[in-house]
Amino acid sequence: MAVVTALAATWLLVTLVVGRRQDLLGVAMALLCVLLATIAGVAVTAARQHDADGQPGPGQPTTHPGAELPGIDADTLETLGDRDAVRAMRDRHRRDDGRH
Repeated sequence: MAVVTALAATWLLVTLVVGRRQDLLGVAMALLCVLLATIAGVAVTAARQHDADGQPGPGQPTTHPGAELPGIDADTLETLGDRDAVRAMRDRHRRDDGRH
C-alpha cells in the first residue's frame, strides 16, 4: 500500500510541477497529493512498528505459547495513576495467578 500511494503521490507532484496548473483542478490535485503522501507515511510507519513489535502476523504461531498477557490494560493503569493503587493491583493479580 505504501509503495502504490507513494508512486501515485509522486506522479501527481510531477504532473503539478510540469503542468503548472493554477486552477481548481490544480488545487484538488495538490490536496490529493498531500493525502496520498500522508497515507504512504502512515503505512510505512505501521509496517515498521509491526516489524519492531515482533508480533506474528495472522496465521503465524506465537513465539511464546505459554505466555499470557495480564488482564490490566493501559487505560486502567492511567486511570489509577496512583503508584500504591497500581502496586496493589499487581499484587492482587499475582495472587490470582498463584504466584507469590
